[in-house]
Amino acid sequence: MYEWIKAFHVVAVISWMAGMLYLPRLMVYHAEAQIGSIQSETFKIMERRLLKGIINPAMTIAWVIGLYLAWEGFGFKGGWLHGKILLALVLSAIHGMLVKHVRAFAADCNVKSPRYFRILNEVPAVLMVGIVILVIVKPF
Repeated sequence: MYEWIKAFHVVAVISWMAGMLYLPRLMVYHAEAQIGSIQSETFKIMERRLLKGIINPAMTIAWVIGLYLAWEGFGFKGGWLHGKILLALVLSAIHGMLVKHVRAFAADCNVKSPRYFRILNEVPAVLMVGIVILVIVKPF
């Protein structure tokens, strides 16, 4: 059963990462759109649906299953596991930042530039690389 649970963890992580890589890209285009325009209103819907329909549930499932796997499989021991959890916490903080930005866009109160969102778009990818290396290589 452990392998099945691990498989669902991987699916949840892939879904979470897909959303975390796509949402800031939507925000780049949203920040370029005129407030009140059809494009802006469309981006609001897309961002909200992506966040509530995919990213939030995937993150929740990834964390719940991941914590179970860390306990059941490793007893929360191992430097690589501690590193992975730390990077997952940072990714969760970025997730929280994106929630804040979705709310700002929804209220037509965004003050961030498209460049800011282009840079923010790279952070989840860097974290993902670190997490994958820690899980596969287990360097410590």
